[in-house]
Amino acid sequence: MTEQVTSVLVVANETLVGTELVDAVRRRAERGPIRVAVVAPVTQPREGYVVYRDSRRAAAGRRLDRTLGALRASGVAAHGGVFDDEPLAAIKDVLASEEIDEIIVSTHPETKSGWLRKDLLDEVRKAAGGRPVEHVVSEVVGRAGVNVLVVANETVLGEQLLDRLRARAREGAASFLIVCPQGDPARGEHPEAEQRLRSALAILRSEGLDVHGQIAHPDPFVAAMEAVEDERTDEIIVSTFPGERSGWLRRDLVGRLRSESGLPVDHVVTESREEVAV
Repeated sequence: MTEQVTSVLVVANETLVGTELVDAVRRRAERGPIRVAVVAPVTQPREGYVVYRDSRRAAAGRRLDRTLGALRASGVAAHGGVFDDEPLAAIKDVLASEEIDEIIVSTHPETKSGWLRKDLLDEVRKAAGGRPVEHVVSEVVGRAGVNVLVVANETVLGEQLLDRLRARAREGAASFLIVCPQGDPARGEHPEAEQRLRSALAILRSEGLDVHGQIAHPDPFVAAMEAVEDERTDEIIVSTFPGERSGWLRRDLVGRLRSESGLPVDHVVTESREEVAV
């Protein structure tokens, strides 16, 4: 008599490449035949803000491919996809469309996990409808490199900032998220800020940096803290004009971020507007 195959839903994003997750699936396979559906959610932007998602989605796809390859090499039947959605919504979609018996959710440790800060596990258990839910904690952060949040607007194309990001990449930073606070929250479009951001992304990507960006909340402090809440962030770089020319410095943005985020904050000064022309 053929043993029944258990269908397991695996949900992860950055921790997809963690050995802890692959080992957990292998252990489950040792208890009986399974087939695995892997979901890699890529979080949607906050309402009203433009996000350049291509590199983030591509990075999730690369992690997914590596995990599927590792599982298949271990004899586990596995398929999966990148979902442009919040993790809970992605899970509900799969539960509604596939026969799922068990769920495995992989996250960073609590101090690094936005999913845990948002009580995702409790919500998943509610949505699971009695299905077993296993939580795997992955220490992939140290192995995957550093994620750097960059806060800049008019200075985003300054050579001082670009050189600092190049140097940080050489020092081991894995990826960069550039947040450009929008100038006028009442406007639906921000062509100048978007053009500067697109140009900066194009320059850095052409040099091999893993970088993506977004037009964000007009208050740079709020924009940065929202990004820290949404994304795994290990350090912050703030770029401004010098001294009294910078409204951000007059509002003590650097000091406030150091105090409230608990993360290392580096300050880069761009001297002149000519250096940031598109």
